[in-house]
Amino acid sequence: MSESTPTAPVVLDIWCDLQCPDCFRALTDVHALRARYGDRIEVRLRHFPLEKNKHAYAAAQAAEEAYAQGSNWPYVEALLSRTSGLSRAGESVLLDVARELGLDAEEFDTALIDGRHLLIVDADQAEGKAIGVTGTPTYVIGDERLDGGKSQEGLRERIEEVADRLLAARD
Repeated sequence: MSESTPTAPVVLDIWCDLQCPDCFRALTDVHALRARYGDRIEVRLRHFPLEKNKHAYAAAQAAEEAYAQGSNWPYVEALLSRTSGLSRAGESVLLDVARELGLDAEEFDTALIDGRHLLIVDADQAEGKAIGVTGTPTYVIGDERLDGGKSQEGLRERIEEVADRLLAARD
């Protein structure tokens, strides 16, 4: 009897600007997708800070520092829940969220100063531009790009259709 090898999950990339209110609203879909698919789908945050959002680039770097400290999605979700506070108060919000989650806020501050995560953010942004991302959130699953920057209406259903098709093809 042969043992079955676990198949790699379907990857859903979410191109996100962490100062974007639409990206915060997209978390509802992310939670629903995780609940439905569990570990059969891997949700990956990809950075696409928009020029119009003054603190989005620093927020992307802070999210990478959170990842380095072992707390990527909790930090991202907490930060997205404060997009208006980030717009008003600026980068101090990045450190406040880190402190509230028990992360090393001093290390966040240092990371923002020394730019240790710039290459990751720049690489994501360049890749996003190369595949036609223009707004956030934009989802890429399989070979399909779904733009949530214009409207999120029906997006989760479209993502589920693609995920179901990709998962069925593996069985």
